[in-house]
Amino acid sequence: YSIPNLTPNVSYTVRLDFAEIYWTQTGQRIFNVKLNGQQVLSNFDILAAAGGANKAIAKQFTTTADANGKIAIQLITVKDNALVSGIEILGGNADQNGTQGNSTEVGGNTPTPTPSSGGTGNPSVGSAGTDWTMYHNDPARTGYLPNTPDPQQLTSAWQQPLDGKVYAEPLVVGGHVIVATENDSIYSLDANTGQLQWHTSVGTPEPQSQLPCGDINPLGITGTPVYDPATKLVFAVAEVQGATHTLFGLDVQTGAIKVQESADVPAMDPKAHQQRAALALWKNMVYVAYGGLAGDCSDYIGTVVGLPTNGQGPALSYRVPTAREGGIWGTSGPSIDANGNIFVSVGNGAASSGTWDHSDSVLRLSPTLQLEDGFSPEDWGAQNGGDQDLGSMGPVLLPNNQVFIDGKAGTGYLLNANNLGGVGGELQKQSTCNAFGGAATVGSTIFVPCSNGILQLTIGAGNTINSGWKAPGGINNSPVVGGHTVYSATGGILYALNSQTGAVRAQINLSGSAERFATPTLSGNLIFVGTSSGISAVTIS
Repeated sequence: YSIPNLTPNVSYTVRLDFAEIYWTQTGQRIFNVKLNGQQVLSNFDILAAAGGANKAIAKQFTTTADANGKIAIQLITVKDNALVSGIEILGGNADQNGTQGNSTEVGGNTPTPTPSSGGTGNPSVGSAGTDWTMYHNDPARTGYLPNTPDPQQLTSAWQQPLDGKVYAEPLVVGGHVIVATENDSIYSLDANTGQLQWHTSVGTPEPQSQLPCGDINPLGITGTPVYDPATKLVFAVAEVQGATHTLFGLDVQTGAIKVQESADVPAMDPKAHQQRAALALWKNMVYVAYGGLAGDCSDYIGTVVGLPTNGQGPALSYRVPTAREGGIWGTSGPSIDANGNIFVSVGNGAASSGTWDHSDSVLRLSPTLQLEDGFSPEDWGAQNGGDQDLGSMGPVLLPNNQVFIDGKAGTGYLLNANNLGGVGGELQKQSTCNAFGGAATVGSTIFVPCSNGILQLTIGAGNTINSGWKAPGGINNSPVVGGHTVYSATGGILYALNSQTGAVRAQINLSGSAERFATPTLSGNLIFVGTSSGISAVTIS
């Protein structure tokens, strides 16, 4: 968690609320806590500290906001999943030479979960609370909510037909379910009832017949939108007739369009580019990534565009330095670490020999979209020639400054985030699976969307990649994790799997079929899944 908008170099009291609501024996959940990089809790066991299950305990510390007015809170899993139920930041007028590590224990009150800021994230944990404001819930794309109850069964809450297919992940903001369709519509629905709150049509989508190739007809809003809590706007990129891409910012309460600006840059041929990747947000910038259409036709080149959230000022952009292709199309979109570094995976490019053209890669970009570092497999040329690249899955940000990537070739690579390694510079590689979509993470455990079934991997000591359970081949769409349960919507069925064993806890038929690469959204005891006909809401019970 990164807590922004504090007074720089001023002391604050940080209160962390805990309650063990799953385990009934000590030693089952253990983790460390750091404040601004300094460890303040070591091998913390909530149940042992509180004296039993379902008992609240709080830990208070004094720490100082950094020069940017932020306090970083990091939870590092030792065993099972690190868990915090509430975060409170108090004070701001205390001794400006405040020291870290002074702990005060408070007990007896039930902790209240406090959401973290939607504009930041930490790779080791997901956001607390019930909002889900971007793809997989946070900038690191963890897809993890620790406090979600594990299901005994799944039941239908409601279904709502919409005016087009839903490829984008739904968002949840303050009781609104925000969902976008390929008919260039954005809806707000009541999370509990599905009742329509507002509906905004932002344009007319592009018929497939007017495009050089592709497999979505019509082509409207495909990439997952993002909500910006600073402006209270929902941002989405729509393809409209004439094959142009436009960024829209809509008031989350009313659906009124407040921002409208071109998301294309002059070097692009808009008709050749498809905006499938989820939008990303960092501070006052929305990042939009582009790949090509299905069929790899025409003259697209992988591009990332940065646009100000106020709709004013010039666009930033980065293009992969390849003659053609190199699409940044993975559905999870750019992943952003706690310092604003942007990580993207890139598909096959034009070159298959000679100088590496930065395709078939993981690239690290600065917030201003300057290329800082990159990685590609040693056999990148052969992978390019066989369309067996890394662009099919987004980068996975892990604790200890590590990055994991998998792709079409069936090999997983563990990288150093600070030194990606160039060609062949991975920390470790291992035969894994063909992966498509967005992974989910809980600490150093990764749930990979393999085409032959979700695969559990754990990064161990010595940079080892350890394979765990694998789901049946029919359960392969991008997962999310709530509590100790992995959820995946594949075809017309939502599955709930035990995160430790892979066993199916529950399943339910949806009102329509989940599109390829679709991923569920979690909020409290509800799950939302976009489908070919609209959206289904499912209750965890």
